[in-house]
Amino acid sequence: MPIRIALGEDSLIVREGIRQLLAIDPAVEIVAAVADADSLREACEQHEPDVVLTDIRMPPTHTDEGIRLAGDLRDSHPAIGVVVLSQFSDPLYALSLLDRGSDGRAYLLKERVHNRGELMAAIRAVADGGSMIDPKIVESLVSARSRAERSPLNELTAREREVLSEIAQGKSNTAIAEALFLTKRAVEKHINSIFLKLGLVDAGDVSKRVKATLMFLSDADGVEAAKPVR
Repeated sequence: MPIRIALGEDSLIVREGIRQLLAIDPAVEIVAAVADADSLREACEQHEPDVVLTDIRMPPTHTDEGIRLAGDLRDSHPAIGVVVLSQFSDPLYALSLLDRGSDGRAYLLKERVHNRGELMAAIRAVADGGSMIDPKIVESLVSARSRAERSPLNELTAREREVLSEIAQGKSNTAIAEALFLTKRAVEKHINSIFLKLGLVDAGDVSKRVKATLMFLSDADGVEAAKPVR
């Protein structure tokens, strides 16, 4: 069965562009395409989509409607995955999205939208209960954390940093191995070393590891816990 998607984007041009981009893929079905947060909430109630694809800022306040909706859906429709599209590379927005967990959540910069492969990867990830964070956001978090004094990240090797970035994007060990031209066994060794150094050896599944990693990375000078903009 196709992944049923409710799309929220206030720009008609962008909304129609995304709708047409996805409409040609038989793996998805657009059940609603709306321009504001209230309409998107109604669409979730009416259609109960598998995934919500939403702009970060929409009417009525043009602040953080997409992130707030993602938070509300945790309670009202926990099975619905959410992909937040944003033009903002500030990691605080992504951290706010993940404040209550990374499972079923993705944060993607709008510059990726034209690439249907990347967009579909995020949609499939959240539909399966996984997560995905835009690589630029991960880079910002790693950079901020690395600047902090006595950061355990400073103990990571260059290769371990690369693997950590891939982990935080929600990639599997196999996908990481392919991306970095490593064997799966080598990736597993790097991951064990990374989480040992970061004190995360007792973390649970991959989704929890992604959240734990991002939360850890966010604890840096100049990167405070994010709160939704009101």
